[in-house]
Amino acid sequence: MPSIRSSRVVLSDEVRPASVTYEDGVIVEIEDGPADFDFRDHVILPGLVDSHVHVNEPGRTDWEGFATATRAALAGGTTTIVDMPLNSIPPTVDLPALEAKRRAAAGQISTDVAFWGGVIPGSEANAPALEEAGVCGFKVFMTDSGVPEFPPMASLDHLRLRTPLLVHAEADDELSEPVDGSYPSYLESRPPAAEASAIRRLYSLPGRVHVLHVSSAEGVAAIAEGPDTLTGETCPHYLTFDGREIPEGSTEFKCAPPIRGAEHREALWEGLGSGVLSMIVSDHSPSPPELKLGDFSTAWGGITSMQLRLVATWTGAVERGYGLSHLAGWLALEPARLAGLDDRKGSIEVGKDADLVVFDPDGETLVRASQLHHRYPVTPYEWMRLRGRVIDTMLGSPARMLTRS
Repeated sequence: MPSIRSSRVVLSDEVRPASVTYEDGVIVEIEDGPADFDFRDHVILPGLVDSHVHVNEPGRTDWEGFATATRAALAGGTTTIVDMPLNSIPPTVDLPALEAKRRAAAGQISTDVAFWGGVIPGSEANAPALEEAGVCGFKVFMTDSGVPEFPPMASLDHLRLRTPLLVHAEADDELSEPVDGSYPSYLESRPPAAEASAIRRLYSLPGRVHVLHVSSAEGVAAIAEGPDTLTGETCPHYLTFDGREIPEGSTEFKCAPPIRGAEHREALWEGLGSGVLSMIVSDHSPSPPELKLGDFSTAWGGITSMQLRLVATWTGAVERGYGLSHLAGWLALEPARLAGLDDRKGSIEVGKDADLVVFDPDGETLVRASQLHHRYPVTPYEWMRLRGRVIDTMLGSPARMLTRS
């Protein structure tokens, strides 16, 4: 049985020297002894889980696709992705669309892949069949999604789901059109109050409700004030950049909700530290470069960063005193729990999949878009020197499609 060893293995309760032995893709033993491969002081992390990825295939495969998306994921330490129900055509709002996704992914994937379903007006009756087919939960929008085939829901009060409800939470009636193409104008058109107001409208919904890509101090506060069944995530771009420093015309930074000022960035880090926010996901949302042309009022709002999630997060985490165990929780275990995959993913434990990442936390990654594996070389991280370096990513078994347990 093969085994690997390090002086720093990130286990569920501690970081310590250990050898991890696996067989048939499953961890069978964790002990402090010799191993076939000794990575010395390099860290062994659980394979990361990214529960917020827009693969866009089928229908918009020219934006991204399962082959390129999963290669980028693997290069960045991610061994499982959960695909969003948009921006593919058709969106994953019924069984035929889910089957189209699975056919598109077959034979192309380098990581394990699971799927979210979606709910749009008129598709609510499809949810039970999608749950039976193994989707991890359902995404909805409270405002325009950016693509016509996935319109927002006017009300969520009538939804009754067994799986989590994922919400793009911006109150549509508190948003406006930018007055010009500048970044300050775009930022003003999507204020923090719109995020907080939308989150508060979720308090009475039953079951687990998860707020996607939280971007503001007000959003963190609204989740903290809500019921225990309300959870939230954020993304590396909100934790890295200061919206006041985004150069004019640099539309590679455009996303929705927008990247805000440094005070919001620090509030998000504090929300992670306190547990109000439970995870960091990429919200990988690529598009062809021509759709990022123009200005902040017209360019596509999406950031491509899945391959950089680990090193971007680690760069900011170290500066604020967070450690490797925080990293494993935010990037692996909690996304796996949200998607209902934590019986096999998200931590290094006997009986779980032998998905492992060898990471040099003291190394450095110089970001060059041309060296990233997603389809198009567009990134706001270009030329940044990020802390840490992925040495190797190991998938315990050949890549496969997963269903929620």
